Amino acid sequence: MDKLAIFGGSKAIERPLKPYNSIGVEEAEAVKKVIESGILSRYLGTWSSDFYGGDKVKEFERDCEKFFNVKHAVTVNSWTSGLTAAVGAVGIAPGDEVIVTPWTMCATATAILHWNAIPVFADIDPQTFNIDPASVEANITPYTKAIMAVDIFGHPADVDSLMEIAERYNLKLITDSAQAPGSFYKGALTGTSSHVGGFSLNYHKHIHTGEGGILVTNDDEIADRLRLIRNHAEAVVEGMGITDINNMVGHNYRLGEIECAIGIEQLKKLPKLVLGRQKAAERLTGWLSSLQGLRAPIVMPECTHSYYMYPMVLDIEVLGIHRAKIIEALTAEGVTGLTAGYVNVHLLPMYQNKIAYGSNGFPWSSDICRRDVSYKKGICPVAEELHSSTYMGLSVCMHDMSEIDVKNIANAFLKVWSNLDYLRERK
Repeated sequence: MDKLAIFGGSKAIERPLKPYNSIGVEEAEAVKKVIESGILSRYLGTWSSDFYGGDKVKEFERDCEKFFNVKHAVTVNSWTSGLTAAVGAVGIAPGDEVIVTPWTMCATATAILHWNAIPVFADIDPQTFNIDPASVEANITPYTKAIMAVDIFGHPADVDSLMEIAERYNLKLITDSAQAPGSFYKGALTGTSSHVGGFSLNYHKHIHTGEGGILVTNDDEIADRLRLIRNHAEAVVEGMGITDINNMVGHNYRLGEIECAIGIEQLKKLPKLVLGRQKAAERLTGWLSSLQGLRAPIVMPECTHSYYMYPMVLDIEVLGIHRAKIIEALTAEGVTGLTAGYVNVHLLPMYQNKIAYGSNGFPWSSDICRRDVSYKKGICPVAEELHSSTYMGLSVCMHDMSEIDVKNIANAFLKVWSNLDYLRERK
C-alpha cells in the first residue's frame, strides 16, 4: 500500500493540471477585425437605429437564437445584469415574493432584491442539487409572483414540474443556466423551456467573452422589456410609443462589439467543449463509482450534464472520517479544484440581518414586505446538510483534463480510499 502524501509519501499527481482556456486564434482574429474597424460599441441610449447595438451584437444574438432554438436572444454585459433584467422584465414589483434556491451564486437572489422584491428560499433536491419542486410549492403564498430555478453545476432543473406549478399559480419561471450551457432537458437545450432563461459568459464558464451573458426567451413582450432594461429604458419608451412603463428603469447592461465577436467564435465551439467535459466526467465516474462512501454525480433520465462542476456526496458515517480530512488527503496527492460544500445564500449576513438598502432593514422592514419571511438556519435542511458536511465538488471547468489527467485524479482517489483505515487512525 502506497504511503499517503499527507504523511510524507509521493504524490499520485506530480504534474499540475493545465488551466482551461477555450480562446484560440479564431477569437484573436475576430477581435483584431473589430479593433481595426474602430467601432467598439454602437449603442445609443435613445430610440434610434443604434438602440439595439452594433453589427457584432446583432450577429451574436442571431447566432444564439439559432443555436438555442429560441425566438429571442439578448446579450448583456454580465449574467448578473441578465438576471436583474429578467426579474424586471417579467414584471416583479416591490414586495412581490420570488422563490429561489439557496444553492447558487449570490447574484441570483440579489437580482430579486434589486427590484425591492423579497427572496424566499426553497430547499434543493439531494440528487441533482437543483431547487425541489415540492419545496417550491410549499413556499407559495398569495404574494408569490415568480420562481427562479438554477441549473446548478450543469444539470438541468425539473422544469416540467416547475412550469406546471407556475401555470397553476399564475407565476413566471426564470431559469439561471449560468453553469449549464449545452446540456439538454427532454430534448431541449437547458435554459430554453422557461419564460426567460440564460447563460453566463465569464471566464470560468464553458465559453466566455471575459464577462457577459445571454438571455433567451420565446416571449415577444419579455424580449422587448429585456432590451429596454438593458439600455436606458426611461429615455426610450416615449420614442417607441410604449405606455406600460412598469419597471422601465433603464441601465447600461450593454455588451460591446469585441465581446460579441469573441462570443460568435466561442458559440461554435460549445458542443465540442461540453462533450469534452462529459467524456472526462464519465471516465472519472467509471473509476470512482465503486468507492464505498462516495456518490458520483447522478444524471436524471432525459437529461444531460455539462459538468461545470463534478459534484459528489460523501457518506460520513460509512467513511468514519470528516470531509475536511478527505479533502486534505486528496489535495496532498495533487488533486486541485476540490470544494467543501457550496453555499447557502439564505445564511449570508444580508439575509440573517435583513439589511440590504440602507441600515434600517429595507425592504423587509418596510410596508412593502407584507409578512415576516424567515431565513433562519433549518429552513433548507437538505442544502444545509450538504454544505456543512457531505458535499464535495471538483471544479472540472477550471482545467483542461486529458485522459491521463482523469486517470491520475482517479488514482489519487483510489489511493486515499485504500488508506482510509490509516486516515481514521490518524484523524
